[in-house]
Amino acid sequence: MSKIFWTGVFFLMSTLFALSKENPTDVITVVTNHLNMVFTVSDKGKVIYHYFGRKLDDYSGFTGRHYANRPDTPDEFASEIYPAYGGRYYTEPALQITHADGLLTTDLVYSKHSSKNIDSNVTETVIELKDKLYPVIINIHLKAYKKENVICQFVSVINDGKKDIQLGRFYSAYLPLQKRSYYLTHFHGTWATEMQMAEEQLLPGIKKIESKKGVKTTQSENPSFLLSVNSPATEDAGEVYAGSLAWSGNYALSFELDEAGILNVLGGMNPFLSEYSLAPNQVFSTPEMVLTYSDSGKGQISRNYHDWARKYAMAHGDRLHPIVLNSWEGAYFSFDENTITGMVDKAAEFGIEMFVLDDGWFGNKHPRNGDNAGLGDWQTNKEKLPRGINYLAEYTHSKGMRFGIWIEPEMVNPKSELAEKHPEWIVKSGKREILTMRNQWLLDLSNPQVQDFIVKTFDDVVALSPYISYIKWDANRHVDNIGSEYLPAGKQTHFWIDYTKGLYSVYERIRAKHPDIMIQLCSSGGGRLDFGALKFHDEYWASDNTSPLDRIFIQYGSNLFFPAIATASHVSTAPNHQTGAITPLKFRFDVAMSGRLGMEMQPKDIKGDEIDFTKEAIKNYKLIRPIVQLGDLYRLVSPYEGSGWASHMYVAKDKKEAVLFAYSLKYHNRTMSFNIKMSGLDPHKKYKIRELNRKYDSVLDNNDTFTGDFLMTAGLNLNVKSLNESAVILLTEI
Repeated sequence: MSKIFWTGVFFLMSTLFALSKENPTDVITVVTNHLNMVFTVSDKGKVIYHYFGRKLDDYSGFTGRHYANRPDTPDEFASEIYPAYGGRYYTEPALQITHADGLLTTDLVYSKHSSKNIDSNVTETVIELKDKLYPVIINIHLKAYKKENVICQFVSVINDGKKDIQLGRFYSAYLPLQKRSYYLTHFHGTWATEMQMAEEQLLPGIKKIESKKGVKTTQSENPSFLLSVNSPATEDAGEVYAGSLAWSGNYALSFELDEAGILNVLGGMNPFLSEYSLAPNQVFSTPEMVLTYSDSGKGQISRNYHDWARKYAMAHGDRLHPIVLNSWEGAYFSFDENTITGMVDKAAEFGIEMFVLDDGWFGNKHPRNGDNAGLGDWQTNKEKLPRGINYLAEYTHSKGMRFGIWIEPEMVNPKSELAEKHPEWIVKSGKREILTMRNQWLLDLSNPQVQDFIVKTFDDVVALSPYISYIKWDANRHVDNIGSEYLPAGKQTHFWIDYTKGLYSVYERIRAKHPDIMIQLCSSGGGRLDFGALKFHDEYWASDNTSPLDRIFIQYGSNLFFPAIATASHVSTAPNHQTGAITPLKFRFDVAMSGRLGMEMQPKDIKGDEIDFTKEAIKNYKLIRPIVQLGDLYRLVSPYEGSGWASHMYVAKDKKEAVLFAYSLKYHNRTMSFNIKMSGLDPHKKYKIRELNRKYDSVLDNNDTFTGDFLMTAGLNLNVKSLNESAVILLTEI
């Protein structure tokens, strides 16, 4: 009886696998308006990854498709949807499990799949895989955002057995590409030079991009990439694949070009010192890898990400964001009530809409008069601010502005009441020295008590005044010498992952309680620029470097993935506090107005005719703000091209308005002119053009009305030639 039963099961499974290979209706597809992924099930039960790209109408050609044989085996170079370590091992695996009996290999086969509509725009497909011998279930989750042409992939691992298993690798996504050549765009940098772009051709072997810092993981590298195939892509032409990992902890991206010419792309949490024990019935979920594709160049990649981010990956992405004055570079730690109210008065005169009090407002036993004390003691400093935060917030409100405040709740100074009361909350490696960075230690967010403390800190700070509507959340160090007094000895390697999941739990609780508070994402500048953190925030601080020449490069890289509405871009003083650069106020405004405009200076330092210019520039930004923050980005001239010019534009969704930004990064001789051809306009519309922030002679030709076709084909000649010259031009349909 048993033999007959299992023979029948084997026959049925074989028949189903054969049908899924031969019948086009059994092809598994993930579809958006313009893209799709295609998978089939082989006769051995393997889910084969066939295609990701421009939407296909006919999938039948993938059934029965053959690939080249691997050397000395009957196996083909057919890529599985999620390769696990086991069987014939040729490339980096996406998954590695040590089973309860010590076995190191895993063999995943198709179990089932399903698809459901989350809403009219989002469909989730789940493909279930199972190990042939062991009780392990792998679910591949693929969320398709139809209008935005974005597909998010993550993986859940389920221990369906009765004993613990150990996860050694657990990537979020695998993407195999078979093209003639591959060109990787990735990012590098450090403090004050974040998101510097680099492009290189990938050659046989493995290229890895990773972070092991735990916190501030994106300040040097970023878990976002572009892959141009067959030739380097331009803004408007060429095939481009892109991915961005939504994870704020350690990550790894792997690009392996194998002997078959297949580029094997992996992205997910970094397995470095992160072996994870999974108990029976426990589910381990990876972060999302956010994927998109364009066959019309890099520009469409950015527009896909921006549309998706404004709706799904940031808070309040459909609202216009206010113009902010932040106190940091204008006051640093040295301020009192009069300092702050004076800044508020000037900000109100300029037309600024939000004032943010930065670091230095807290601590009494250990007053926060520098970065060496007080961090963790979130009570108002009575000596500096005897009438409290509410007095300043009410005063700001009386001037017609909103009020915000700075916190850094994940960190603590050794010289603080918090460190004295809760030494067990500090991240430390046994009896080894606790290393300081910026004179501070890190709190252990794997500990639920610490999570509760941070949520309470946020609640308490917001409760300081009913007029607080904005929080700047900072994080100024990474992780050294990991160790947790909360985690048991056998689970210390859980720290890297549990810290970030603890942070996300805190974010979720805070957002549930304070859905309308604006929160800025800051980590010594751009140290936490990823979609995992951004979805809980309204904006990010791209860099502590406010020098406009440097910000052109930093924001160029950042805005490849992250939208302008979320890019806090501030006008600061000259000489610049980070670089010493001396630049005209007009140039500083013209650069900052291409993001979410703000100021980062003592406003009383603006004097003479620059007062009227500042007022006019802020007025002009309010005019173009809907286009910049909610429109489509078109990059026209890259600062990386070496021409010494840079230019981009934003176009309203209905194409009735647009705004052009143009910058000269070096001196160009008097015989040269900057001819700029625009993009994204309606060729049949007529546009009236007007220069904003004009301070000297016009940079424009004499004509002021052009068709969209003329502007995109013949272009304009702009008189922007000398170092730090710039132009902002508004286009309006007539």
